[in-house]
Amino acid sequence: MDTVFLTSNTSWYLYNFRKATIRALQDKGYSVVCLSPLDEFSARLEDELGAKHVALPMVGKSTGLVQEMRSLLFIWQTFRHYRPVFVFNFTIKLNLYGGLVCNMLRIPFVNNISGLGTAFIHDSWLFRRVRQVYGLVNRRARHLFFQNEEDLAVFRDAGLLGKTPMTLLPGSGVDLDHFAFQSLPKETSITFVMIARLLGDKGVREYAGACRLLKERGVAVRCLLVGPLGVSNHSAVSEEEVAGWQGDGILEYRGATDDVRPVIAESHVLVLPSYREGMPRTVLEAAAMGRPSIVTDVPGCRQAIEAGKTGWLCEARSAESLAEQMLKFIAMREEDRQQAGVAARARMEASFSEARVVQAYLDCLAG
Repeated sequence: MDTVFLTSNTSWYLYNFRKATIRALQDKGYSVVCLSPLDEFSARLEDELGAKHVALPMVGKSTGLVQEMRSLLFIWQTFRHYRPVFVFNFTIKLNLYGGLVCNMLRIPFVNNISGLGTAFIHDSWLFRRVRQVYGLVNRRARHLFFQNEEDLAVFRDAGLLGKTPMTLLPGSGVDLDHFAFQSLPKETSITFVMIARLLGDKGVREYAGACRLLKERGVAVRCLLVGPLGVSNHSAVSEEEVAGWQGDGILEYRGATDDVRPVIAESHVLVLPSYREGMPRTVLEAAAMGRPSIVTDVPGCRQAIEAGKTGWLCEARSAESLAEQMLKFIAMREEDRQQAGVAARARMEASFSEARVVQAYLDCLAG
């Protein structure tokens, strides 16, 4: 049985965002191996999806030479042992390291550019070198997948593409049956929710700041925050910060969950003040359930909504701008909020089906 690898910097990502791809590959007769650091979702990849998991010794925020060489060597040893017929790389480090090893071992591979991440949001000598290597790897890929036109333009303008074929996809898509439409709650008090890894680059601190501004103005709202703490990333939000926000009564932290549907259902609007995205899955999932979103006017986020119809834009890195847009949503008529939710669902049905994304990956194997 031929083996196909999926690689990522977390098992959480593969389980939550690539579940349908894993199952589709298995249906085609492939043995699927997931290469990612060990976390609470690693066992679920095996127990629930029937994939094999190989624990990758990688620290997400590490830039130390010894640790990074250890990760690169492990990938080389793993691919050399399994000799996969194809590799799908997700997230920046695995695009780089997985792509380098695939090139050395002459294994066909695809890189999925699911956002530019820290290497493009910040600038330093190290991150400039990372971008150079990214370009070298991408030129050797069988195919490149992007999630928004602006990220594609950044890579093209920086000469990081070569002549590699590329496709623009709607993120990882959304399962329209699993995320079924639900009408907005009837409560008069508006509930906002942010669902994301707790990173500064996701705009978590701006969300907390906006919630604080609303509370200080005496606005009766609920502000929910959902997502994992302890993320290995330079911009990670600390547990102490979250405890402080809760202690001040400005938001309610719900922790991490592998089923966001209940918290979306009890909310009126999703908030994602991220600094940059590929195509934010939480916005798509909320839209499929009939929830509009307030997002920052940055690449990825602005493509995830139709501004003024299925969601609204605010300035990046500005709690004040976000709070202003949240106040505008509160002031809207109930029927206008409901219509925005209906339009969000319709847009998902028209252009963001998960089936389209999965088929694009299967087509790479045939090519």
